[in-house]
Amino acid sequence: MKLVTFDDGTGPRVGALDAGGAVVDVSGAAGVGGTMLDVVEAGEAGLDSIRAALGSSPVLPERSIRLLAPIMPRNNVMAVGRNYHDHAKEFSASGFDASEKKMIPDHPIIFTKALSSIVGPSDAIDASMDPSGTSDYEGELGVVIGTGGHRIAAAGAMAHVFGYTVINDVTARALQAQHVQFFIGKSAATFCPMGPCIVTADEIGDIGAARLRTTVNGEPRQDAPIRDLIFDIPTLIEAISAAVLLLPGDVIATGTPSGVGIGFDPPVYLQPDDVVEVSIDGIGALTNPVV
Repeated sequence: MKLVTFDDGTGPRVGALDAGGAVVDVSGAAGVGGTMLDVVEAGEAGLDSIRAALGSSPVLPERSIRLLAPIMPRNNVMAVGRNYHDHAKEFSASGFDASEKKMIPDHPIIFTKALSSIVGPSDAIDASMDPSGTSDYEGELGVVIGTGGHRIAAAGAMAHVFGYTVINDVTARALQAQHVQFFIGKSAATFCPMGPCIVTADEIGDIGAARLRTTVNGEPRQDAPIRDLIFDIPTLIEAISAAVLLLPGDVIATGTPSGVGIGFDPPVYLQPDDVVEVSIDGIGALTNPVV
């Protein structure tokens, strides 16, 4: 099932996509609260209620609603650096890597993005928030945690996954290098587009087979299967939860493949009037203009 958060002028509400891709208002489904966090916390019982409501709930005209980021987690978005082999190489060669100098990390590189950086599909990426003028795109798979936990073993980690979404981990490269720790360069307002939906884990049999693609103004920039991750999803959940208590609705951005702007010579940064689209098979396309 594909779930969205939308605004019809009365505030955020939960919707589901029908077979034709139209948004159905399921915010009144029995046992499901008003936010996507409520849906995640309700678990399978909540999803069953939404499925039952799909046939009798109103279909919303596209022009009457605006899609928002599908979920607002309680914790900062957790993210992973240098988690595709080819991207690790291009980042190391770019001169912007002020972190560990080993090209391929031995352990996942974990950082976070501020909640205030989250925006939805079609919302603008405000490049003026980056005073260095080095804003870059990073298309990524987002993993939404369903059942939280502490010290989750990799062997059982996928049972803790509620679903998947698309994330653009927009980055101010000069600030990322200047501050060494990635948080400042990753957390400017509008620098975490997310959406267009959350696809429940049961709908995607093998997420590793899905391909991630990024275009800028229609020009292909990134194209890689999710299975090319250095550290796969179970490994990431185990590594993060070794210290962090994961909560329902937490989001993990799993890393970006090669093809980012700093991989070009000279680097190609985002400019006003650019349009960035990140798509993942089975989930959808996240499209954002740059202003």
